[in-house]
Amino acid sequence: MHNELKITDMQTLESNKKTTEESNNPVCLNLPDFTTDSYKDAYSRINAIVIEGEQEAHDNYLSIATLIPNELEELTKLARMEMKHKKGFTACGRNLGVVADMEFAKKFFSKLHGNFQIALEKGNLTTCLLIQAILIEAFAISAYNVYIRVADPFAKKITEGVVKDEYLHLNYGQEWLKENLSTCKDELMEANKVNLPLIKKMLDEVANDASVLAMDKEELMEEFMIAYQDTLMEIGLDNREIARMAMAAIV
Repeated sequence: MHNELKITDMQTLESNKKTTEESNNPVCLNLPDFTTDSYKDAYSRINAIVIEGEQEAHDNYLSIATLIPNELEELTKLARMEMKHKKGFTACGRNLGVVADMEFAKKFFSKLHGNFQIALEKGNLTTCLLIQAILIEAFAISAYNVYIRVADPFAKKITEGVVKDEYLHLNYGQEWLKENLSTCKDELMEANKVNLPLIKKMLDEVANDASVLAMDKEELMEEFMIAYQDTLMEIGLDNREIARMAMAAIV
């Protein structure tokens, strides 16, 4: 995402201190048991979702490039980065001896995927960018940030690297929407009405599995809405417009 990781030096010191304390005292982590059948069963779906999410991002960036040909090189770089993330998350499942339930994950993303394809066929670049550059990116960052706190050591390291990439790489969709806001705002808000409610439904669908992994549904939604609204602010919408768009999540 184009959002910068805003952390003060003091917060960084406190975070590092906390991480050190947790490493020296694993009991305080209150982590789930990664070896249980129930954990591995839930993980097979959660892991599949992040793998499929990175694949969707890869495919979507390449598709968006057909609508913004002059951005082909940069969007191709982003697509490659998403594939690197996919390989990392695939390794996370393999490390726990879990086979990702990819059939579940494809159904999980099917509605967003379908809406993206319809917008792509119509040449509705704004809608494509909303789905990929705002919704999927914000969904991913929020979920990864929550997961890092309760992940097994191998997956934690992988996910921290992914989040760093997501924060630091330039989000071309966000920049395009910012530069073209005066002409794309109406489509942006209309596409939001259709697609934002899907995120809440997706979180509801996976809430039980997330809970087994010690990830709270309310926290996931809160993190998502913060990341989502921060992105809208970066694009240039005012507080009233952002609030109006956020209301679409209440269905």
